[in-house]
Amino acid sequence: MQKILVVDDEIVIIDVIQSYLEKAGYQVVTATNGVECMRQFILYKPDLVILDLMLPDHSGEDLCKTIRAQSDVAVIMVTAKSSINSRIRGLSLGADDYLIKPFDPRELITRVKTVLRRTEEHRLLAYSIEWDDGKLIIDDKRHKVFARGEELSLTSREYDLLVTLARHPGRVWTRDELVVRAFGFQYEGDLRTIDAFIKTLRQKLEENPRQPRYVHTVYGVGYRFEVKPL
Repeated sequence: MQKILVVDDEIVIIDVIQSYLEKAGYQVVTATNGVECMRQFILYKPDLVILDLMLPDHSGEDLCKTIRAQSDVAVIMVTAKSSINSRIRGLSLGADDYLIKPFDPRELITRVKTVLRRTEEHRLLAYSIEWDDGKLIIDDKRHKVFARGEELSLTSREYDLLVTLARHPGRVWTRDELVVRAFGFQYEGDLRTIDAFIKTLRQKLEENPRQPRYVHTVYGVGYRFEVKPL
């Protein structure tokens, strides 16, 4: 059962969030101030922290920096501050998501599930994962890819594309989905540039780029990662 630490100085809000989280199957621990937050964080080692920014003894921003300095745990900031600058600052401090009060608890649960899924996917590639009897290795911890015993020289875009595809073998991705998941919402390039990135990735990854073994085209849809039998 995944553990979630809820930090807020309003008991009513804590009770509502805790109730929804427990109904969704999570184990919940709570704190009403910064000192208690760090004590619970060290003691329980949660998988995710829901952190209010307006606490009586410490700012949520400072707590987020302290947590992020010692852990890559997922953090969702919750605050009444609605300005874009506040959101940018929160995300720049290492928060994974940002939710404005008042909010629907059901939206919070959806965001919790999304953030935990994203962080879990990252942890799946924290160390080397091998395909094709070791002929292809992605070492996400060192940000390296090895094919047939040799390290590939991939650009950051090529690497992000490969990791996105390889995390979900067999899944078909549209170009739109690949842009969002691999490059982020801020990407402003033409969707068809994905084709160019795939082409250069194949040239480096595949023994025969014209007959790819790993990154396959699904005509009329997009692309799929799958180890094709010899």
